[in-house]
Amino acid sequence: MVSKDLIVELRHKTGAGMMDCKEALTESKGDVEKAVEVLRKKGIQVAQKKSSRTTKDGAVVSYIHPGSKIGVMVEVLCETDFVAKTDEFKNFGKEVAMQIAAQRPLYLKKEDVPADVLEKERHIMLAILADKPKNVADKIVEGKLDKFYKEFCLLEQPFIKDDKVAIKDLLTQVIAKTGEKIEIKKFVRYQLGEE
Repeated sequence: MVSKDLIVELRHKTGAGMMDCKEALTESKGDVEKAVEVLRKKGIQVAQKKSSRTTKDGAVVSYIHPGSKIGVMVEVLCETDFVAKTDEFKNFGKEVAMQIAAQRPLYLKKEDVPADVLEKERHIMLAILADKPKNVADKIVEGKLDKFYKEFCLLEQPFIKDDKVAIKDLLTQVIAKTGEKIEIKKFVRYQLGEE
């Protein structure tokens, strides 16, 4: 039997429903950290099931940073206007816009990085590692490319409010909570005086 206090603690920590929290705690034998993992895996499964559905609603969310020198517009899509009007969806859009303002991503996802940009990065890194054996250099380059993605691709970036969570994980959590497919379609970041 799982205590009500543990269920409430897990709910506050994850935002998941009470029954989902109870099931996760039962499965993890009352271990809150393991229950968080159970809920994350469940959220990923839900997100994967929803990935083929179409998003035809949503919102364009804007954010102007205090001082009015940085502005962001981000298009976040969902399946229905019902979800688009929820606090969960609106808050997610605002969090993403703030992330873009603070972290300056250049691309939405890894696949958006042009091949010539990746090749140039790879070439520079290999030149720096010229004294290393090829197999070692290749592994180091792959690690450096992962860092490149985390710096310049929005979905790979660590969330500014919790660096243990990537934006793609935050997206998965929102999908699990709303029960709909949600996607970030595109974004624009403006900075005063920047060309």
